[in-house]
Amino acid sequence: MSEADTRRAIEAIWHLEAARVIGRAARLVRDVGLAEDLAQDALVAALETWPSAGVPANPAAWLMTATRHRALDHLRHAALAAGKAGEIGAELDFQHAAAADDQLEAIDARLDDDIGDDLLRLIFTACHPVLPPEARSALTLRVMGGLTTDEIARAYLKPEATIAQRIVRAKRTLAAARVPFEVPRGAERQAQLASVLEVIYLIFNEGYVATAGTDWMRPALCSEALRLGRVLAGLMPDDGEVLGLVALMEIQASRLAARVAPDGQPVLLADQDRRRWDRLLIRRGLDALARAEALASHAGHLGPYALQAAIAACHARAPRVEDTDWARIVGLYDALAQIVPSPVVRLNRAVAVARAYGPEAALELVDELASEPALARYHLRHAVRGDLLAQLGRGAEAAVAFEEAARLTHNAGERAVMLRRAAEALGG
Repeated sequence: MSEADTRRAIEAIWHLEAARVIGRAARLVRDVGLAEDLAQDALVAALETWPSAGVPANPAAWLMTATRHRALDHLRHAALAAGKAGEIGAELDFQHAAAADDQLEAIDARLDDDIGDDLLRLIFTACHPVLPPEARSALTLRVMGGLTTDEIARAYLKPEATIAQRIVRAKRTLAAARVPFEVPRGAERQAQLASVLEVIYLIFNEGYVATAGTDWMRPALCSEALRLGRVLAGLMPDDGEVLGLVALMEIQASRLAARVAPDGQPVLLADQDRRRWDRLLIRRGLDALARAEALASHAGHLGPYALQAAIAACHARAPRVEDTDWARIVGLYDALAQIVPSPVVRLNRAVAVARAYGPEAALELVDELASEPALARYHLRHAVRGDLLAQLGRGAEAAVAFEEAARLTHNAGERAVMLRRAAEALGG
């Protein structure tokens, strides 16, 4: 394997294993920021060692062990610096036991909270109310998905420097406040839940449509977000928004196999072979949605994730794209816009309006969004506009819009789709 191939392998492994490695380190040092630093040190060691020594047979275990050694060294040095070498002995014995693979179940039984899952502890700690909401999400995406600052910035449609500052400040704040590494209980858990749900869904979306690189999707991130959502739903089975998020992710994940053609090119929703959709995931999603809707009958309305799940369900129930209940989708987006008045929601609603009532009415809605700062460099606004112009027979204008969408996207597969659409609009 060449050095370049090894580095690509390391990056792929890190995306998959970063959360577990950081979570295990945080269990030892009880500091999320420090845990990420220790894990990053192990990653640097891998980048220095693996190109010459080769990728280990179990690279995740290698990273875990390297990070664990750094965590234990930190604890030992901190104890010596504080003059507590004697007192730290018993604690280090416990930490060594925690690090041993054959002791993990016993250690989990000794934890204070009611979820034996480092990843959930990691999410709830990073989403602690001591941090502002935007910092909670940015930090959790960083430590949970191994995402770069640039990827997080694009997920939030924010400048990269802004996200970088949020992450640094968040780590410092958590350390200064000595936030415990645990899943909170009662009212405190509920207070953090909205941010946790947002973060889980952003991780899912980064897997569903990768913001950068040559891969159209990162299915492992979708799977991890879905696993976290299911665990959270098991913990909070009577929360409609938790169920709504799980329903939304189940239904969207059902399409993963159909979203890529045999040649590796992306396949958009309208062109997908619906026979390839995973019916088990759809059934699971519809079941979760039904439970969310039953809970909403008492609360009086569906929350934003449950509404998005209801929109996804309209697609899942339609055997063909022509059978989709687009009028219902428009109504669901109207309800969603009342709760989440986002320009992205308005853009998605415009797509449904085009299907239900024609492209001319939808184009007017999309053009109204041209002045929205958050969408100034949002490639999908141009992609939607190009599609509407193509439907109206305005091929040259459509090509310009698709070319602009291609210029703005950072995903190679998505760029190829936009350029193909531009050529088609010109009759090529």
